[in-house]
Amino acid sequence: MKLVRASSRRATASAVLAVTAIMAAGCARFDDSASTPFSPEPSFGAAEIEPVDPDAPPTSTSAAPGPPPGPCVDPDPNVIATCLDTTGGLVMLPGGASALIGERRTGRIVQVAQGQQPTEVARVDVDASGDGGLLDLALSPSYAEDGLIYAYITTGSDNRVVRIAAGDTPKPVLTGIPRGQVSNRGAIEFSSPSQMLVLTGDAGNPAAATDPASLSGKLLRVDSLTPSANPPAPAVALSGIGTAGDVCTDQTGSIWVTDRTAVEDRLQRIDQLGTVVSPVWTWPDRPGVAGCAAGPGTVAIALTTGKAVAVLATDENTGAVTAAPSLVAQDRYGQLNGAAISGDGTIWAGTVNKNGDAPGPNDDRVVKIPVPAGGGGFD
Repeated sequence: MKLVRASSRRATASAVLAVTAIMAAGCARFDDSASTPFSPEPSFGAAEIEPVDPDAPPTSTSAAPGPPPGPCVDPDPNVIATCLDTTGGLVMLPGGASALIGERRTGRIVQVAQGQQPTEVARVDVDASGDGGLLDLALSPSYAEDGLIYAYITTGSDNRVVRIAAGDTPKPVLTGIPRGQVSNRGAIEFSSPSQMLVLTGDAGNPAAATDPASLSGKLLRVDSLTPSANPPAPAVALSGIGTAGDVCTDQTGSIWVTDRTAVEDRLQRIDQLGTVVSPVWTWPDRPGVAGCAAGPGTVAIALTTGKAVAVLATDENTGAVTAAPSLVAQDRYGQLNGAAISGDGTIWAGTVNKNGDAPGPNDDRVVKIPVPAGGGGFD
């Protein structure tokens, strides 16, 4: 199921992001012909995932047969899973060939892999009214030994982080995060074996995001991961978050945060010393920044209303973003949410088309997005 190291929620040890960007500086634009660092465009018909996840059921070493006829079969070879409910968080499992995906409204946690039927591994009671529900997932840093899954969820009274163990009821890790009619989105990521980062939305109350007494609209550092009815108060690493997008870490020690405000979407960074660089990039057209995955030299961000993955090249020393992002798979799969980097370097993303008015017949889906050849990649 998920991580083999503290910061690998969205990347395995071999999946280091490195993209060579040739882009013009200025405000964010979404014009691949003007800003893409990649050439040629991605080929959406290749890239079988190797190696096989050791936890996955055995499969034949010969060529896989074509999918059987029937519903929920997608002809696109880059579609990993189909006919899910609208998705929440996505996290790669050890080995990088399979993932866990959450269903926001049902509370199901499903394992997905190329050529295999989705398998439910757990289910959490959630309140999915508004934009609440099962919102993100993370694996224990010692997941290979303990099998623990962490989830950011909405209940009838709050947003919270819970720990899920096989055969046991979910146990609270952090409770009392305010919930509202909107902006319940949140995200979790391990920054070290003993510290979890928790990104919370403002629950529709922007004033609470700057209130030191509120857990709303913050990036929190949680050092106590032992389930408790009264956990100690977490430290605040960043305030003023609007609608939470995601939090991800790279292999240089930087922390990246995406969120949506009333005037712009933005990407913020916290360096190794804890200094907030705010923001490093903004989107005045508000494409709905969501899941992120980062590594030295690159940050990849799923866009919901933008219906693409934005790839930003960064300076490995300063973390600065000085050129417009490249868009990958724009308008190919619809609205995207969770994002992770697989073992073969492709981006896996979950769709949220059932949040809208016109989902496709096989929505919602988990898809993989190959990086274009010849322009660097997620190696």
